[in-house]
Amino acid sequence: PWNGTTSGVCLPNADWIAADREGLTLCDATSAVFAVEMDWSRLDVATFSWQKVLGGEGGHGMLVLSERACARLASWTPPWPLPKVFRLTQKGKLNEALFGGATINTPSLLAVEDYLDALSWAESAGGMDGLMARVRANRAVLEAWVAQSDWVEFLCAEPAWRSPTSPCLRLAGARAKLDAAAQQAFVRAIAARLESEKAAYDIANYRAAPPGFRIWTGATVEEADLRALTQWLDWANKVCAP
Repeated sequence: PWNGTTSGVCLPNADWIAADREGLTLCDATSAVFAVEMDWSRLDVATFSWQKVLGGEGGHGMLVLSERACARLASWTPPWPLPKVFRLTQKGKLNEALFGGATINTPSLLAVEDYLDALSWAESAGGMDGLMARVRANRAVLEAWVAQSDWVEFLCAEPAWRSPTSPCLRLAGARAKLDAAAQQAFVRAIAARLESEKAAYDIANYRAAPPGFRIWTGATVEEADLRALTQWLDWANKVCAP
């Protein structure tokens, strides 16, 4: 996984992947592609869902294959039967028709149209450069707020490894001195209060993560809205104080 939404971490680069590798590099690029620079020369099989950075329909995704991955598909036959939907080769060759619009099981064409609409919006926002600039601006807003906060801090302490699209926060200062149950109750109270105010939704920490918040800062988020959220969080910190 290039970006971890449950822990707020992200790979800073792919330099650690050998250029002369013999095996294949498989990457889950969801919540990273369209938001950060991807070194495609180091990735052989990459997947991402439409719904993340572009805000498209959920439950659908894309598969990106390198030449090395295509060669591997054509040269290796699995010793077990594959469901038809997973078969990417035909008569010992890559079935390129699948990547040119041919379908095995008919997908939702409304979802495809939704993705095309998301791509049109991305183009109007400045394409890749514009999307990444929006992500950097959102990240800067959150970093500035956390830097002056006395009650939250980033779950990932190392800036180079911190996710630019899904940063996670944990409690700090006096709030961090509460026991685990009290911390979790405090976080849930804030999340519920902000949801009731229609200011934020589903921002509480992932169930296996330390008590805190998950905030989406991808390209679909407006910088001004994120700045407003930080003010709502400071307000809820006082209102929901244990």
